[in-house]
Amino acid sequence: MFFSRAAFVAVFASVSMAVPARAQEGHWWKDWYLTLGGMGFQAPKYQGDDRRGLSFSPVVALGRGERPAFVSRNDSPSMMLLGAGGFHAGVVGRFVPSRRESRSEDLQGLGSVKWGLEAGGFAELYPVEGVRVRGEVRQGIRAHDGVVADLALDGYSDLVPGLQVSGGPRITLASKGYQKTYFGVSDAQSLASGLAPDDPQGGLHAMGVGAAISWKSTDRLTIGSFAEYRRLMGDAADSSLVQERGSRNQIMVGVSATYTFGYVPGAAP
Repeated sequence: MFFSRAAFVAVFASVSMAVPARAQEGHWWKDWYLTLGGMGFQAPKYQGDDRRGLSFSPVVALGRGERPAFVSRNDSPSMMLLGAGGFHAGVVGRFVPSRRESRSEDLQGLGSVKWGLEAGGFAELYPVEGVRVRGEVRQGIRAHDGVVADLALDGYSDLVPGLQVSGGPRITLASKGYQKTYFGVSDAQSLASGLAPDDPQGGLHAMGVGAAISWKSTDRLTIGSFAEYRRLMGDAADSSLVQERGSRNQIMVGVSATYTFGYVPGAAP
């Protein structure tokens, strides 16, 4: 969700095999594609904050063959390994930014959380035309040692050729390792911050709904805008950090742009 130098480094290492200027007949990479882009958005400064700031996040996707009929801004940078009919699966990776204690007065006394990664897999299904269900499960590395699972259902439709609207519900589950890192307050942190001690458990983390509109200005270039509302749930919502200094209601609005290199059916090389 935030700017990821690590994600770009990993992707650019693959560019030489994935994005030739003109795929030549017989080359094994001729039907691979790489989508790169970015999002600028206004969102809470930290999870649970009631104030918002500007942020940036990359959009990265690597795959083979026909591109998925729908892509959401919530999708983690991914590489599709399996595509058959209306089912796709592959690996995902996400950069997790640090949460610096100095970023907000609300965080004083809690210490900083290191940057890290989340790595795992995804699966998505198109049960009927115009509907996609996607799930991701990711293990934290360095920033936290928990597991995060996202599930989203999106309906999408073209208002006119090239102009698509979409939206649907989202749900996030998180293990104790994740919840404790971002919402826990130890006795020592309680003394330093003034917040009540808190030992959150894993479970339902957030529920929400998102909507987007995208315009495919060419076969390769897509621009769009989006809005999302998330409501923290369970122990995250009940944490002393959120209850005493933040809000369980989280709102994000932003714009995006992506460009696809390599194999795009019908597009000029």
